[in-house]
Amino acid sequence: MTKIVLPQLSEGIQKATVSYWYFKTGEKVNAKDDLVELTTDKATFNLPSPCSGVLTEISASEGATVNVGDTLGLIQES
Repeated sequence: MTKIVLPQLSEGIQKATVSYWYFKTGEKVNAKDDLVELTTDKATFNLPSPCSGVLTEISASEGATVNVGDTLGLIQES
């Protein structure tokens, strides 16, 4: 399993809000696909998939606030 983790953001930004998941649990994703849209105080950005596989778990649902280093979900690599 590969964890989808909120990476280090711009200096001084330690959290983001999950705006939108582009895939549902059980769907196949490819490496570098836009996986989830996140919003901070200053910007909105897409987090790409770290690998190809099946999205097996979404830990942070839309509207949730997550901190840098938090796990957003899991991908079972193919």
